[in-house]
Order: sequence, then structure tokens, then C-alpha cells
Amino acid sequence: MKVAGDWLDHPGTQALVQALETAGHKALFVGGCVRNALMGVPVSDIDISTDAPPEAVSDIAETSGFKPVPTGIDHGTVTVVAEGKPHEVTTFRRDVETDGRRAVVAFSDKIEEDAQRRDFTMNALYADRQGTVIDPLNGLPDLLSRRVRFVGDPETRIREDYLRILRFFRFHAAYGDPAEGLDPEGLAACAALQEGLDGISRERITAELRKLLAARDPAPAVAAMSHAGILTRILPGADPRALAPLVHLEGSQEPRWERRLAILGGTGIGEALRLSRAEERRVDTLRQAASSVHTMAALGSVHGFRLGLDAALVRAASLGTALPNDWEKDIERGSYTPFPVTAFDLMPALQGEALGAKLKELHESWLASDLTLTREDLLKGA
Repeated sequence: MKVAGDWLDHPGTQALVQALETAGHKALFVGGCVRNALMGVPVSDIDISTDAPPEAVSDIAETSGFKPVPTGIDHGTVTVVAEGKPHEVTTFRRDVETDGRRAVVAFSDKIEEDAQRRDFTMNALYADRQGTVIDPLNGLPDLLSRRVRFVGDPETRIREDYLRILRFFRFHAAYGDPAEGLDPEGLAACAALQEGLDGISRERITAELRKLLAARDPAPAVAAMSHAGILTRILPGADPRALAPLVHLEGSQEPRWERRLAILGGTGIGEALRLSRAEERRVDTLRQAASSVHTMAALGSVHGFRLGLDAALVRAASLGTALPNDWEKDIERGSYTPFPVTAFDLMPALQGEALGAKLKELHESWLASDLTLTREDLLKGA
């Protein structure tokens, strides 16, 4: 079997691999680029595995006119920019010591040892410069069946890095067969070892959850996480029941992880996850929107078009209701319709707190009217 694509044919990519081979080393594409190419998914990052030590990779790159950057030299990784394209070039490795968060590695010259330390069988696939697939662990059947399965013993792989528990669910959401359940052996190991997540930083957990919730349909994977007790471990109080209805209502809308995080709910999101202040505000806004009585146009006026769309979707999914016809157009209308009354319209009769209170009262009346009350209507009441 072969892989193909523009990423493989890129002149810089081919020249880099050829330079390593000319120097007497193996150089194979590995991981995501091979996996995605086989599954028909766009390839973004190019990873290359080699038996050349990092110092040799840097020397060969410089001699060939490329730019080496020692981005992870202790773990054998050199980023090589060849004709404007970055490549992560990593020496074959084997684990010497692991503590569930990071590993001490030793460099190797054997592809089999490098493959054994990878997380899932679909990520242990390699390809040469011509695109011919090399499968040292027989992971190709798993990939073709869209089955996410740990390399070797699941508990051993998880103990090497407990973040692999979340990666297991994320990979199922992104690459697994939606008609099939999660691998039972892997799921059981994740449930049994979930306490290990307590030692993982909030930054790493948030990054994985962000990617999981950005999948086209994460609902089955998140439901399995919840059933195993893992969801509430990383996000106390979260409830996944409204996630599947939300995904259904989204239709062709772009998957947005903040919208989906809001529907999960939970207590103390700011303490459980590492969010920016802006992200935390948006999630809080969307959670509050679930109990809002605003019309679609009012949502657009209050939150703007994009956040208004998210608010409408979260509310409908939370309440189990359908979205009205032309709901997107109504939100758009609200997003560009200005409130017709200004403070100057009420001055000098009103000042200070009284002025602010009256403006707020009129604004609420205007929102409740679906933005139909005119300036004259509102001032007549004032």
C-alpha cells in the first residue's frame, strides 16, 4: 500500500529525505502524515523518523542548505525547514524510564523499537520517500477499520503517559468508526488508571479537551468518558446528555469547542481547566444563554453574530427544542441593528444612576419587542 499527496511531493520534503538517505541513514515518514494520508484526511504536519542522531541530522540539514532548529534536542527532535516547509525529524527512540508524565529516552537504530513506544497502532505506521507503507506492528488493519487501539498492553502505554487516556477518546472522536464502540480493552484500562490524570497539568488536559470537543462529532466519545467516570474527574459536575442534541442542531455549522464546553457545564471550569479570560467569559456567557428568554434578533444584538449563533444553539440543545425558521438571519439582523436611544435623548431630565437605570429599562423593552420599538415609541414611554 502507498500514500500520496502534495505533502509527499513537496520539493523540500523530498530533498531532505534524500539528503539523509545519501548520508547513509534511514528516513521514514511516520505518524499523523501517514495516518491522515491513508484515511483521506488533510495532512498538516510532517514527521520524519530516522536512525541518524540529532547532531547528524543538524549537520546534514546545514550541509544541504536547510535550516535546522533544535526544538526538542533532548528527545531527539530537530525541526528542519526545507524550502519554506518545517519538518519534525526525530531519531528512532526507546523508552528508558517513564513517570506517567514524561519519558527518559535512548536513541535507537531500530524501527521496531521506535514503533513500540508509540501510543496507538494507527500512529505506528511509516512510509518511505516513494510513499510505500511500512507496518512493523500490523497496525494497518486497525487503521483501515478505523479502530483506535493501544500499541501492546494498554495499561503499560497509559502508565508511560497518563494523558494518553484523553488521547484515546480524542482519537476515537477524530478517526474512529462512529458506528463502533471504543476498543473494550483500551476503555477498561483508561477507566482503571484514571487517577493518573490528577498528576497531569491543567494546560495539557485543556489542550486535549479542546481538540476532542473540536471533532466533528465528539458526543459518543464524551459519553463513554462520562460512563467511565473520566469526564467528571477532569471537569467536575459536567453532564454530556445535551452534547449529542447540540451536535445535531449544529448541522453544517463549524464545530466550536467553547460552545460544546458550555453545554457540558460543570462547576469551577476556571479551576479545572486552563482557559484565557476571554475564553472563560465566552463559556460563561453561553452557559447563561441556556436560560435566556431573548428572541433570536435580541441574542444577535446582545452578543454579536458569532456568539449569538452559539448562544442560540446552546439554548436549544439545553431545552431540547428546535430552532425557528430563519434563526440565523434573525441573529444577523440583531447584530447590526443599533439601539435607537442614546443618553442624550434622556438628558438633562435624567442624570447619573437614574439615567443609567432608564437606559437599561428601555433597552430591555426594545429587546423584548424583538427590536421593533422605534426611538419615538421608547421615548414616549420614558
